[in-house]
Amino acid sequence: MNDILALSGLAQGRLIREGEVSSSELVEAHLERIDCVNPMLNAAVDVLRETACREARAADERRRRGETLGPFDGVPFSVKDSIEVAGCVCTAGTIGFQNAPPSPRDATLVARLRAAGAIPVARTNLPDLLFAFESDNLFRGRTNNPYDLSRTAGGSSGGEAALIAACGSPFGLGSDAAGSVRVPAHYCGITSIKPTSGRLPRTGHVPPHGGWIETLWQIGPMARRVEDLLALMQILVGPDGEDHTVVPMPYGGQPDVRRIAFFTDNGIAPPAPETVELVRKAAGALAEAGFIVEERRPPALDQSYDLEMKLLGPDGGDSLREFLRAIGSTRTHPLLEGWITKLEPYRTTVAGFSEYWAQLDHFRAGMSVFLNDFDAILSPVSSGPALPHGTSIEDANFRGFSYTMTYNLTGWPAAVVRCGASAEGLPIGVQVAAAPWREDVAVEIAQRLEGTFGGWQAAP
Repeated sequence: MNDILALSGLAQGRLIREGEVSSSELVEAHLERIDCVNPMLNAAVDVLRETACREARAADERRRRGETLGPFDGVPFSVKDSIEVAGCVCTAGTIGFQNAPPSPRDATLVARLRAAGAIPVARTNLPDLLFAFESDNLFRGRTNNPYDLSRTAGGSSGGEAALIAACGSPFGLGSDAAGSVRVPAHYCGITSIKPTSGRLPRTGHVPPHGGWIETLWQIGPMARRVEDLLALMQILVGPDGEDHTVVPMPYGGQPDVRRIAFFTDNGIAPPAPETVELVRKAAGALAEAGFIVEERRPPALDQSYDLEMKLLGPDGGDSLREFLRAIGSTRTHPLLEGWITKLEPYRTTVAGFSEYWAQLDHFRAGMSVFLNDFDAILSPVSSGPALPHGTSIEDANFRGFSYTMTYNLTGWPAAVVRCGASAEGLPIGVQVAAAPWREDVAVEIAQRLEGTFGGWQAAP
């Protein structure tokens, strides 16, 4: 079963349909794998053993009756502990929600996966109220990186990335306001995508959508293999009648990708030499495949960090403090406190916030003009591979996350795929951004890079 656990979710689904393995056997194998790796990783905070086994038996019965099974029917998946699963407490990693009542229903995207026959098998760790690039909180503790337990799996979807990388789940759901599905994917050697702003419903996420950071974040799928992202996006897209920000745009088409830009340094945080080398190799591989590849850096890219912080903290973090107080989070993790401290310099007035928004509009306009000449942009995901525990809040490291922040500001889709490793054996991913609503373009390029460089590799 170990070989089967390393397959994509789609490949596991095919084995179920062909009768090579039952859903019950597959779910049980994943549960055993979680039992094996979780004591080291602390990635899964809630294992849904009873419900997962029951739903697996139902999937097996559907096959026995000769029903047509979908691509993920009977396949397990994991869910970040900020996304509601019916009957489970959604804590968002903060003590104010630690003893909240169980969620009465699934989040929209969980419901869509369940309707496709997929089975929630575990809920995964995250930082206090999602605010950190390391998954650590006061009552669940920290998640370790499968490739080096002394290093972080990233945040805020670090538990998801670690569990998927360790074959405890083939795919899952995370969320991303500054890089939270992409940085963990990069750190753990898997693949993920932050969709276009307004693409997927966020109904059932804690905290909910709304407020001035509305345009910065999306829920996004995470997986070991890019083919799963392709299939998952087709299941997840579309309005749900509750998240009013979702735009009913058609999904996908025939990607016509010709021109690709790439850059290795955003002018904010110099990348490690091995990161530069991997991005250049990825660009070279695409050029050899026939694409027109040009090294060009978008204008005003060096504003990405300050603009993200301005949008997150025009009140210096007061609304965040008030939210924590209102839900009863009387104690907060030092990583969250560090985030709030970093927001203080961006405190401004109403007039100042209006200026922030004007700067954002100017930034977006410049980025859009740049993209007129290209179909996609290749770049680092972060300035380096996975950091030692506790160092993500240090200023130089924190600014290294600005490579993902750029595309939260533009609202464009951006995917991540592993293209190599550091000298220490830590995964290094490459980020692929595309025009709004062209997730299919970002994922197609990511799949080409996966084919060239191998994508996810099991930890030694």
